[in-house]
Amino acid sequence: MRAIVLMCLLQAALAQFTNPWEGPGKTGPDTDPNAGNACRADQASCSCCLILQQVNRLKTYFNEALFKIERESLLTKQSLNNIEASRTAFSASLYGDEQFRCYGPLNPNSVIIYKNIFLNLGGHYNAGTGIFTAPHSGVYTFAVSVYSDAGAPGNLLSACASLQLNNQLVAASKDQNTNDQEDSATIVVVLQLSAGDQVDVKLPKGCFLCDDSHYNTFSGFLLYLTE
Repeated sequence: MRAIVLMCLLQAALAQFTNPWEGPGKTGPDTDPNAGNACRADQASCSCCLILQQVNRLKTYFNEALFKIERESLLTKQSLNNIEASRTAFSASLYGDEQFRCYGPLNPNSVIIYKNIFLNLGGHYNAGTGIFTAPHSGVYTFAVSVYSDAGAPGNLLSACASLQLNNQLVAASKDQNTNDQEDSATIVVVLQLSAGDQVDVKLPKGCFLCDDSHYNTFSGFLLYLTE
């Protein structure tokens, strides 16, 4: 193949060279009807040109394919960067030690402040207010574990909390009795939020939570963006 390509290049160079001396016996122009047809006059030249055409086609094809791959790679990197920038997750508990204590009762529907943070990816949960603010519009999952210990048999047990979205009740659990010394419940919801929406957990009127570990928790994370 190299020999054919070299032959083609040599013929192209010779075609551009004009010899002013026609040589003896030259009486007129070449009247060969095939002189203007390279493929008919010279099969080797025809094959060479066809090979060069194929090489040029392949070069064009590979350049276009490379450009497409580079463009798709750039779009993929941009998508990954957007996903990494939008990562949001948090988890916190009411207390961070093993000292038995109670939270509440407080004013009606006071926000429960979970101060012991396990994770706050993105920093959108405020440990000072107990409020999570959605940074992006998307679908989120939230979970609240509710636990309380009355301290001794016969004491009033209170295990209650309500999950709120923009001060509107979403889901709740409430158990107040004197039959159990301790009890627990779990709230799990999936919500579609807009950027700026606020989610928190509130303590209903007359309720209080008592524990000596990480039993009362509030967690949430972004499943996927919707914009």
